[in-house]
Amino acid sequence: MTRAILTDIEGTTSSISFVKDVLFPYARRALPGFVAKRGREPAVRKWLDQVATENGGMCDDAMIVEVLQGWIDQDRKHTALKALQGMIWADGYRSVDFTAHIYEDAANALQAWKVEGLPLYVYSSGSVPAQRLFFCHSDAGDLTGLFSGWFDTEAGGKREAASYRHIVDAIGREAGDVLFLSDVVEELDAAREAGLGTVLLDRREDYPEPRVGDATHGHTRVESFADIVLLR
Repeated sequence: MTRAILTDIEGTTSSISFVKDVLFPYARRALPGFVAKRGREPAVRKWLDQVATENGGMCDDAMIVEVLQGWIDQDRKHTALKALQGMIWADGYRSVDFTAHIYEDAANALQAWKVEGLPLYVYSSGSVPAQRLFFCHSDAGDLTGLFSGWFDTEAGGKREAASYRHIVDAIGREAGDVLFLSDVVEELDAAREAGLGTVLLDRREDYPEPRVGDATHGHTRVESFADIVLLR
């Protein structure tokens, strides 16, 4: 029985290209000015200092910015980077420089599941504040009210079964009652190891070559939220 939904964002509810082609470049361009303007704020400084400590104790903010920009280029899933990106994107959303892409089928399904009383949760490598901003400023409007909880990499890596065990404990559900939606097979493997139900989103917009047969690792495969059948 599906009693709760846990969803990824990038490649699942929203296009990979939006994150890669809009959000990441925006953060990369804005980083130097952001650090120069707000680098003394405690909420910003703690993340900059963490990056500095992990890279030999560098004391030059310009060098820290270069490291962070390199991590963006590598799509590194580092908590400090994600936190700083979230702050930068908040400025972008407030300035209406962009709105967050969400697939229409995803927005429709999430809204319908909420009406049915199904609790919805987000688990993404982006920081929780960034997740909230994303759904607050989506193409479909403010969708934050749909969700009962938010999880990022502070819960653990998305390819580690322990992370999913932590999440189901946090939301007070049995693992078998939670369905995890993602476009990444390795994440689904970890969720399944933890006992969750799984669905692979294999959108043609994000994955031109269909992942079928052995490539699905045995996970239920759909190309749209409209194709997801919940066990009720």
